[in-house]
Amino acid sequence: MSEHPTSDALPEYAERVLDVAELIPPGRVMTYGDIAEWLGEGGPRQVGRVLALYGAAVPWWRVVRADGALLPGHELRALDHYREENTPLREASRSAEGHVPRLDMRRARWDGGAGAGGVGAAGDGGGAHT
Repeated sequence: MSEHPTSDALPEYAERVLDVAELIPPGRVMTYGDIAEWLGEGGPRQVGRVLALYGAAVPWWRVVRADGALLPGHELRALDHYREENTPLREASRSAEGHVPRLDMRRARWDGGAGAGGVGAAGDGGGAHT
């Protein structure tokens, strides 16, 4: 059972998105699109909206943009979590604003684990497994 607010207070799709976010192990990430593919419903924007509205109680920093850029406005909070969890990062280029690193998506991306039925770990977004 989920540890989110009751289903009366939380839309079913939102509950499903948050449940997937909670499955992502420390030090690993999934993209917004990965979660939509995992669920077989919605898209990256819908997943992002759910996390913006309801994601404070889940490890929101583990759900990321496909390009590995940190969530604007939350970079430092997310970076603290990534460093604590040893999430693979890439050094920021000299031209990067504030020299904030990016996630190393090739190494950090989680595919749902063996037999979990998630998405591929390929850098192109993978594909849904059924």
